[in-house]
Amino acid sequence: MTFENKVIWITGASSGIGKALALELSKYNCKLILSSRRQAVLNDVKNECLQPKNVEVLPLDLADYYKMRTVVEKALSLFGNIDILINNGGISQRSLIIDTDIEVDKKLMDIDYLGTVTLSKALLPHFIAKQSGHFVTVTSLMGKFSSPYRSAYCGAKHALHGFFDALRLEHDKDNIKVTMICPGFVNTNVARNALTGDGSTRNEQDTATENGLNVDVFAKRMLKAIKREKFEAYIGQKEVLGVYLKRFFPKLLHKVVLKSQVR
Repeated sequence: MTFENKVIWITGASSGIGKALALELSKYNCKLILSSRRQAVLNDVKNECLQPKNVEVLPLDLADYYKMRTVVEKALSLFGNIDILINNGGISQRSLIIDTDIEVDKKLMDIDYLGTVTLSKALLPHFIAKQSGHFVTVTSLMGKFSSPYRSAYCGAKHALHGFFDALRLEHDKDNIKVTMICPGFVNTNVARNALTGDGSTRNEQDTATENGLNVDVFAKRMLKAIKREKFEAYIGQKEVLGVYLKRFFPKLLHKVVLKSQVR
């Protein structure tokens, strides 16, 4: 698979992984649609791209998922086609279960799960009609195993794997691809922007995230996985081993995570 002459739609494109992907993809002869809630910041990202004339900005709030059909219609009107949807938008959480208001759990599910699922379902008929398309969904290693202080986040990310595994099976006959990207720690603002138990923003970086992969390095590895049309890709440092411990030695993983005292 190549990115040449493709139309690629990226959600959560105003910062972090989404922005890094946009800047890296702008080196190819492809067209980009950048979405997030912050139009002004998206315009800044567009202007940083190597070929801004090949980039369009489309504001999108994943929490407002009842409007996704209209958003997809707008996206298709920009270049007349979409080849790849990169579901990168979302939010994280840092709080103990006992301290987390149920509205926080609901918000994580609304944004990280239902927003992504509704957007993908709205685009699905387009992929079926042209008998090709690629859904790329950024979940997390927390979509494969869990950690304290991330209960709502883990729940939403696990749910994404369940949905997109089913989509891949149902639409293999339509030549529709699904790639699940599972980042470990990546040095972005994800921890700062995470919600606490009462729904307020954490506004604090954590050591593990700060010492994570450089976001530009991550973006390059992610694009390699997309090119190879991998079913799943685990991208990080030693924390990636947790996926295999969960599969073969779940009790050992339990002890390792407890000992790590990840916050």
